[in-house]
Amino acid sequence: MKQLQAALMFFTRLPLNRLANVPAEYFHRVVPYWPLTGWVTSGCTAAVLTIAALFLPANIALLLAMTARLLLTGCLHEDGLADFLDGFGGGSNRERTLAIMKDSHIGTYGTVGLVFYFLLFYFLLESLPVEYAACAILAGDPFSKMTAGMIVNRLPYARTAEASKTKSVYSPMNGREYFYTFLFGLLPLLWLPGIHFAGATVFPLIALWLLTSLMKRKIGGYTGDCCGATFLLCELAFYLACTLIYHLQ
Repeated sequence: MKQLQAALMFFTRLPLNRLANVPAEYFHRVVPYWPLTGWVTSGCTAAVLTIAALFLPANIALLLAMTARLLLTGCLHEDGLADFLDGFGGGSNRERTLAIMKDSHIGTYGTVGLVFYFLLFYFLLESLPVEYAACAILAGDPFSKMTAGMIVNRLPYARTAEASKTKSVYSPMNGREYFYTFLFGLLPLLWLPGIHFAGATVFPLIALWLLTSLMKRKIGGYTGDCCGATFLLCELAFYLACTLIYHLQ
């Protein structure tokens, strides 16, 4: 339970620290529970979308749902995506890339990248019926967090713990933690509106392989910003695949 509480405290803005203190060592092993936090964020997002669509136009409901998720997560992953794009876009070598990613200021690559990310996120889900979009969110958020979580076993951490933003480094998963992350990431796929939509899981896996290959070549590992960016881009790939499947069926 301490690991789950640590994951919810780290990946969301839920005030669970008021319930009990969580020792720092539990935050090293939050990644296996990342997909389970996706049940919370996707459930909130899909609920706002579905309920708001009963009273408002679907596009407004989607914007409200996106806002709800940003408030729930504190824009944690979006901040990571912006830093990732700034670093990998503007860094000429490993040291420069890591230095740019650690800088809290947002640059041109991060700004433009976030604009295009939100536009794609919005238009991909807006092109689906509300009930399909809600199902895609319920499945795509946890699955993409499970996929992105594989980064901690595929790559080493690119910095030392002391040089990291949070002063903490994720630990690689053991066998039991693999079971948990697969369970929490795969079970929500039952929300998909048809077996043919299961093909959408291929796109995030391809995105993971491409992104981790780039990280390995450019900085020799991953950072916390890389984790956030990988999740959002894997999720975007999932919604892209869902949209293609829906419009081609």
